[in-house]
Amino acid sequence: MTRKAENVVVGVSIGDLNGIGSEVILKTFSDTRMFEFCTPVIFANVKILSFIKKKLGVNVNVHGIDNLDQLVHGKLNVLNVWKESVNVEFGKNDDVVGKYAVLSFTKAVAALKERQIDVLVTAPINKQNIQSEEFKFPGHTDYLNQELEGDALMLMVQDDLRVGLLTDHIPVNEISSHLTEELIRKKVLTVNNSLKQDFRINKPRIAILGVNPHSGDNGVIGSEDDDVVKPVLKKMFEEGVLVFGPYSADSFFGSGQYEKYDAVIAAYHDQGLIPFKTLAFGKGVNYTAGLEGIRTSPDHGTAYEIAGKNEADNNSFKEAVYLAIDMHGHREEYEEVTKNPLKTRER
Repeated sequence: MTRKAENVVVGVSIGDLNGIGSEVILKTFSDTRMFEFCTPVIFANVKILSFIKKKLGVNVNVHGIDNLDQLVHGKLNVLNVWKESVNVEFGKNDDVVGKYAVLSFTKAVAALKERQIDVLVTAPINKQNIQSEEFKFPGHTDYLNQELEGDALMLMVQDDLRVGLLTDHIPVNEISSHLTEELIRKKVLTVNNSLKQDFRINKPRIAILGVNPHSGDNGVIGSEDDDVVKPVLKKMFEEGVLVFGPYSADSFFGSGQYEKYDAVIAAYHDQGLIPFKTLAFGKGVNYTAGLEGIRTSPDHGTAYEIAGKNEADNNSFKEAVYLAIDMHGHREEYEEVTKNPLKTRER
């Protein structure tokens, strides 16, 4: 049975303290109606959050706790994962601040693994200043893939628009060498399963974009689409997975063709993210599909140029919270239905 909404514990990693993460978090939970949907807990330090909310003039009360057993429903809880003061300089790329972003994130992931929180929403980080001997990951997703069971896949979501990637943070000149039957099959199945359990779509329809311009034009502009992509999709379709393509990427979104499918999988990062952010920027959510734990984040970065100016739009972060809560409920329903299908049907 799904729990009451306010009892869904939403863990929040603070992100880069010199960016807009704290601002969009505080603005989101300054709306007290949010506490009807969840119980939030920020992994940071209550003194830092108190300083930032005063600096920005955001009217929200923060409740400091030292362990997760002290969570209070109806409050913006802040779990003190460090005690010392941190020098916040909005707009500055700071390696020290990067270490605290990593500390917040890793503590939140540990809580997610231990089921002390139900879902995780991550504020933006700076991929450069988080690097250290202890943390050598290009971003959130790669660390989550290591720590949680499953195969992580970045799925950008805005209402019925869902865009995933075959390859993500790799150089463009290495894309073709990464495309294998195993990779394509794994990514398609991850999206297919996520659409079923996380989005309640019984028979998902998935479109794949071609690697080359015009999907290679029958080998005139590259052979990867004909030699690698098409044979895999044909096999999977025959196995019952409703996957279609590869389609020419240049006209796929502009023509509205994407609206015929439940998800689109692009061959590489910019091929998928440019059209998604053009259509949905400011409202989109980055959802990490394929893992045992639920994690979402806003579709923007640290935005140093406006940090500390009280100009940040929190809509994307708020949507990330809503989506995480929805995914939690959908997964509980899916587990109940698939565990006792006959019993459920009789009700």
